[in-house]
Amino acid sequence: MKRRDFIAGSAALLGGTFVAGAPALAFDETLKPYGLPIELLPHYVNVSEDLAPQEIHVSPSRFALFLTLGGGRAIRYTCGIGRPGLYEPGTFFVGARKQWPAWTPTPDMIERDPAQYKRFEDGMPGGPANPLGARALYLFKPQIGDTFLRIHGTNDPRTIGKRVSNGCARLVNNQIVHLYRRTPMNAKVVLYPASENGGVDLSAEPEVTRG
Repeated sequence: MKRRDFIAGSAALLGGTFVAGAPALAFDETLKPYGLPIELLPHYVNVSEDLAPQEIHVSPSRFALFLTLGGGRAIRYTCGIGRPGLYEPGTFFVGARKQWPAWTPTPDMIERDPAQYKRFEDGMPGGPANPLGARALYLFKPQIGDTFLRIHGTNDPRTIGKRVSNGCARLVNNQIVHLYRRTPMNAKVVLYPASENGGVDLSAEPEVTRG
């Protein structure tokens, strides 16, 4: 995707507005609610009608992940994203979907922070303490395959709305389960550039009232 296409696509998303009177979103009651403030909870928004259904668009300057529903509607989640220098914009597709996935740090992660990651070089089984959380969507590119980027869960709500990860986008566990159920294999995923987003920053997000 060309730079100008990123900016144009992001601008279409960032004009999203709350859909008044939309029904409350249902979450997996078997997972911890995490006590997130209401402004960080998922809600329905209006987006460009040009966006096809079942696509994921991540706007890093707003810490926003949009799951498109078609007909100019989407669900907006608040996410954590990659730290500066580790976030990788681009167009991807969902090449794998896993429940309670195992995790192995990449060689780059071990090299950057051996004290934190070296002990996990042989992998860590899935479970509540695993950094990938309850579900993970694996981002692939044609001719490349797995990019080692993920959209995944976390049991740490303090990381939501922050630049904390090694390049992946994260939602709290009950919200990644909600997203996972609605995202099929091969779904398109667009990660917009962290410093662009159509020239609109986080402070420009329209204030919404949830019905």
